[in-house]
Amino acid sequence: MFRGQSTISVDPKGRLAVPTRFRDALAALPSQDLVLTLNPWDRALWVYPVAEWQTIETKLAALSDFDRQSRRTKQIMRGYAADCSCDGQGRVLLPAELREIAGITKQVTVLGQGNKIEIWDQATWQSEREQWLRDVADGVDTSSAALESLSL
Repeated sequence: MFRGQSTISVDPKGRLAVPTRFRDALAALPSQDLVLTLNPWDRALWVYPVAEWQTIETKLAALSDFDRQSRRTKQIMRGYAADCSCDGQGRVLLPAELREIAGITKQVTVLGQGNKIEIWDQATWQSEREQWLRDVADGVDTSSAALESLSL
């Protein structure tokens, strides 16, 4: 299980040092192979252990190609999926195109999300987080029943 938050730097080559707590969780898995993809709803990246990704693939296959949002979700998540793993120093290479789309520059916020790790540009995360907190304080309904049932 991945949980917690860290702020770290991406090096000039686009490598991210995976926080120790997440590396420890990965080390406990049968495979340290990962799948990196775009979050289809936010400007962020998702990193799944390969076994979790196989579950996501099953859920994506069940989505209708006749529903626009479902089709777009499949296109984004599968189309930008990249196999990766930690190198000997515990770093993961974030492909340039994915960094560009997610707006990732130097500082990132890494969030544990249970079955996956989420990577945000730090400034984008801070802005989104503040907006979400304002929405909650204002009583804005931010839920979506359709998305909640998907549990990606």
